[in-house]
Amino acid sequence: VRLLESGGGLVQAGDSLRLSCGASGGTFNMGWFRQAPGKERAFVARISLSGISTSYADSVKGRFTISRDNYKNTVYLQMNSLKPEDTATYYCAASKTFFSDIQYNYDYWGQGTQVTVSS
Repeated sequence: VRLLESGGGLVQAGDSLRLSCGASGGTFNMGWFRQAPGKERAFVARISLSGISTSYADSVKGRFTISRDNYKNTVYLQMNSLKPEDTATYYCAASKTFFSDIQYNYDYWGQGTQVTVSS
């Protein structure tokens, strides 16, 4: 299983970005996590295998949207109204079993993509 994130970059506060995560080797419950410098990796959003169920961290609720296209084996994270505190490395993760906001329930991880939001 390989996960490959893309779409990160440097933007200004209030801008939008869309992250993509291409998955090979199967279809899984998927999640996005992020890690800011000096902080632990934290849950951002998750989506079930079917795409019917989603949930978000309180800090991004109403601004971020997770979605998936199972025909393309790709998961997206649409990030709107970005804030400087959203600056982090964003990771997508795949779980064979769990629809979870806990990173230890994920089996596979991408290499991460950097998002930097300037004020």
